[in-house]
Amino acid sequence: MRSEEKNKIEGGTLYLVATPIGNLSDMSERALKVLSDVDFIAAEDTRNTLRMLTHFGISKPLISYFEHNKAERGEQIAQRLEGGESCALVTDAGTPAISDPGEDIVRLCALKGIPVTSVPGACAGICALTLSALPTARFCFEGFLPQKKSDRRDRLQELAYERRTMIFHEAPHKLRDTLNDFYDSFGADRRISLCRELTKLNEEVLRLTLAEAVAYYKEHEPRGEYVLVLQGGEGTKSVNAEIDMLTPQEQVELYVEQGLSKMDAIKKVAKERGVPKNDIYKLFNKD
Repeated sequence: MRSEEKNKIEGGTLYLVATPIGNLSDMSERALKVLSDVDFIAAEDTRNTLRMLTHFGISKPLISYFEHNKAERGEQIAQRLEGGESCALVTDAGTPAISDPGEDIVRLCALKGIPVTSVPGACAGICALTLSALPTARFCFEGFLPQKKSDRRDRLQELAYERRTMIFHEAPHKLRDTLNDFYDSFGADRRISLCRELTKLNEEVLRLTLAEAVAYYKEHEPRGEYVLVLQGGEGTKSVNAEIDMLTPQEQVELYVEQGLSKMDAIKKVAKERGVPKNDIYKLFNKD
């Protein structure tokens, strides 16, 4: 029988616990209670989590759960949950399962019928969105862009006419390249808010055009972790309507003119039209 106390820890349950993204004063009372009362804590980086727990006077068994051990460790955590233990999952900062391997263990628990509940709190993307001065009624979260150049280019081409405000994460050493890619894909006048060190002493929000952002970071060294909030585009329907009127061959030629290789253009057209790429390829290789 479930306890009448709403915040009492239940055995066999996974708790997704949001932690501060920079300011430890943002830790919620409920989060502290859950971290204090669960049987064990799964953490992206146990060293970082141990420092946070020590600050709050909490001592609990820790195990690591991160991108490179999530398959094996996820099964181990699930077995312990099925055995009646309770677990809190935390990421290095913010909300677990958002641009984070936590999504995999939530899916695993769902498949196994293991209860999962969320202890809400800080989320860098939402924090940045509220500070951006850009429209907030409709937005999409893109997280980190792909590292592979071709995948990155494809993602940005998909987003070129996205109407909603877009949220990205970026590391300081990649910021200049990302801003240049944004400039090439979205144009000089698209507005962007660059939010860094959110909730920390050196918190900064820059609201610029992409042209201004590129110029600013030619003169200034990027510092700290960034959340980039990008203005949505316009004209999606008219642009797509024009593309829909093209033959597959004309559509491939259009993408080649925009900078894609012929093979990448064929793959893109096949994906957009929902047909095998060989069907498009054969149009250019008729006997």
